[in-house]
Amino acid sequence: MSEPVPASGEPKRVLFACTLNRVRSPMAEALARHFAGQRLTIDSVGVRIEDDEPDPFCLAVLDEIGLDLGRYKPKTFEDLESPAFDLVISLSPEAHHKAMELTRTVPCEVEYWPSPDPTAVEGNREMRLAAYRELRDLLAKRIRERFAAAPPANL
Repeated sequence: MSEPVPASGEPKRVLFACTLNRVRSPMAEALARHFAGQRLTIDSVGVRIEDDEPDPFCLAVLDEIGLDLGRYKPKTFEDLESPAFDLVISLSPEAHHKAMELTRTVPCEVEYWPSPDPTAVEGNREMRLAAYRELRDLLAKRIRERFAAAPPANL
């Protein structure tokens, strides 16, 4: 089981969750790792998996700020080695429902950060990239605020 959230209000283990674990939650994971460094253990999952490769637009907008998902492979809640997290941040309604179910067996806090799904945006490449950048910047802002991490120069 996880330890309770420290009195400082900062958790030690954070899980980001979205619907497919291809865009929102891996992007949040990469940003949180960048901002929090070694202070937190961070992971991400989806409710289900439809494709086991990261989204290319997600990779592109993270690359713009010097972040890389490396050999990231999407996974589900069931794929976690341990569900022992202090905090689960859900980024989609479906993931929020699943995170709330997790609290029945795992003592953790859940925060819901409704986040736009950039895969729903249609149009040319630049319009689609703009939607992914908007998500990236929104998540970066929320992560910096929530975990009181100083932003690096490139964000």
